[in-house]
Amino acid sequence: MDSVNDPSEAAQGLVVGVDSGGSGLRIALAEATSGTVLDTLASREPVRTGPGGISAAHFLEQVLPAVHALRERAVPDSLGSRPVLAVAVGAAGMATLGDELRAELPGAFAEAWGVRRLALAADAVTAYAGALGQRPGAVVAGGTGMIALGTDLVSWRRADGWGHLLGDCGSGAWIGRAGLEAAMRAHDGRRGGSAALLARAEKLFGPIAGLPGVLYPRTDRPAVLASFAPEVGECAAGDPVAADVLARAAGHVADAAEAVCPADPGALVALTGGLFKMGDPLLVPLRAALGERIPHARTVAPAGDPLAGAVTLASALATGILRLPEDPSLLRLFGDAAAEAAASAQVGGGAEAPDESGSGHGDRT
Repeated sequence: MDSVNDPSEAAQGLVVGVDSGGSGLRIALAEATSGTVLDTLASREPVRTGPGGISAAHFLEQVLPAVHALRERAVPDSLGSRPVLAVAVGAAGMATLGDELRAELPGAFAEAWGVRRLALAADAVTAYAGALGQRPGAVVAGGTGMIALGTDLVSWRRADGWGHLLGDCGSGAWIGRAGLEAAMRAHDGRRGGSAALLARAEKLFGPIAGLPGVLYPRTDRPAVLASFAPEVGECAAGDPVAADVLARAAGHVADAAEAVCPADPGALVALTGGLFKMGDPLLVPLRAALGERIPHARTVAPAGDPLAGAVTLASALATGILRLPEDPSLLRLFGDAAAEAAASAQVGGGAEAPDESGSGHGDRT
């Protein structure tokens, strides 16, 4: 087996990072050693799912031509001579719907580019790698839903992400539902109601008595609920009920971060996703809740997004410095990467790597 740490090979090599989600695909071509992104492409067509889960054929139909185009645009004079050393794919649903990808992508990438190192990750892992790189800590990804992921670089811990009926506590859907409940209470004359939220709900959805008929048949119910979360945020400054909804949401998010954050002093916590663009109405109580629950941890701004995280993983694979732990459902390694991880586990740990992620991003507080 060729060395995974050949400096001359890595210096000439390229890596590919892919971020696949409900809004489509994003693909990056980057330098192997530095992780510097040369170019990106995006598709607004989400990868289809079928009986076998996420469709490997549809994924490859989009990714293979895109990478060819990226190589031609970014390195036209050396097309075909600079090898693709590693690929990392982060996909929503990878844990439960990724069997077809795990079965077919290693062979397809090996045939297309001779790739010997591949990582297939849940999108929460690439969100983590984008936000914190390869350092111990916790990342909370919040949007319509909410999930927290943490690692001490030995194993992963997950909290929530169970969907709007069983969890996603503190998420956009949770905030929107709590705000609409307060509107319904005001309509009924029950305690805990908010006239301000009732007025905003009727402006957005029409007469409040008709809201169940509008909401319940929708297949995109979580997104509809989350669409009301900004209204709660805008009411919070002058409405104590709305402010209480956000304070409770902050507590739920902090609970999830506490559940996954390593106990070691100096652990980092990052918040990523559209939920936290709500700003101070949510972030002020959230910072206070984090300070109470995990005072040993330091909150930092995320260094990058999930696509940057996929590039970080691919670059670490190409240069033999991957520190994030392999996991059957969260992060699977294939080819030389899997062999190296197995050998590392047998000797009780991997090689020491720099504190920085290798993605070119430092701490930003």
